[in-house]
Amino acid sequence: MLDATQVTDRPAHLPTDHPPVAKRKIGILLANLGTPDATDYWSMRRYLNEFLSDQRVIDYAPWKWQPLLQLVILTKRPFTSGAAYRSIWNTDADESPLMTITRDQATKMTDVMAKRYGDDVMVDFCMRYGNPSTSSRVRKMVEAGCDKILFFPLYPQYAGATVATANDQFFRALMKEKWQPATRTVAPYFDHPTYIEALAQSVERAYAAAEVEPDILVCSYHGVPKRYLMQGDPYHCQCQKTTRLLRERLGWSKDKITTTFQSRFGPEEWLQPYTVEEVARLPQEDGKKRIAVIAPAFSADCIETLEEINEEIYESFEEAGGESFTYIPCLNDDDAHIEALAQVIDANLQGWIK
Repeated sequence: MLDATQVTDRPAHLPTDHPPVAKRKIGILLANLGTPDATDYWSMRRYLNEFLSDQRVIDYAPWKWQPLLQLVILTKRPFTSGAAYRSIWNTDADESPLMTITRDQATKMTDVMAKRYGDDVMVDFCMRYGNPSTSSRVRKMVEAGCDKILFFPLYPQYAGATVATANDQFFRALMKEKWQPATRTVAPYFDHPTYIEALAQSVERAYAAAEVEPDILVCSYHGVPKRYLMQGDPYHCQCQKTTRLLRERLGWSKDKITTTFQSRFGPEEWLQPYTVEEVARLPQEDGKKRIAVIAPAFSADCIETLEEINEEIYESFEEAGGESFTYIPCLNDDDAHIEALAQVIDANLQGWIK
């Protein structure tokens, strides 16, 4: 799938000792958050250290944050995070679900792009944290002859802690290249019609399969500190627009859908309402005892959806008197999702390829 290296015959005008020249092509590099290589203490510690040392994620002054991280958090958290990962681990492939799903997305996208553009493109994937690293995949693409690379962070909504840090890592990888390829980065696609359509179809399938229709759909987005919104990060607004467009596509009234935020970390205020609190409030105060939860900020199921939503958030709802809880999986490698991503890629390749 991913080995697109094709070396042509040496052009006649080049000297015999000239390095081999690969057939020029365009690289499409899909990027996701990342995953530990395993669930043991040291694998988890390496992964968490890289993730939590990123100042796009935790922007406290390093002289304050690093002692706390190294001496306290990374002493204990690898054990609890490892246990959480073990509960969802893909034991057949010995990898996290995020790795499996992202690879499947890249495989399907390879086929779609080949049908559209033949062998003029090369599709691969990378992770911001862990493996396969961004720099290793950029290097592989350059060696394969990619003189143009389209970098696609798989986050529908923009946030500094997701899209920006993925782009940062891509730019750092480019700094290592003698001959830098021309590059483009893909803008967030939170309001793209085919993305909204894919979300709507997944909701319709889930509701059609439910024994009893949910009273409300909870759109749970990964949270960020409220301070980020006040500093100009557009994430909150883009999440709200995704929910609104999804509601309009489904033809629902406003009381049938709500926006919440999960995965709070640290002492400061984050975007609200918090999912874990809202799902407990709904049955107690609003009498909504049948809910569905979807996570539109995630392009692939991962620890935050498979473990946090299906366990912690579900337990909060159940303990508050909830009766029916439906988790609607991420779009993953669903054909409608792949087509939505492909259309975003098509738009971003304009001027580079016919």
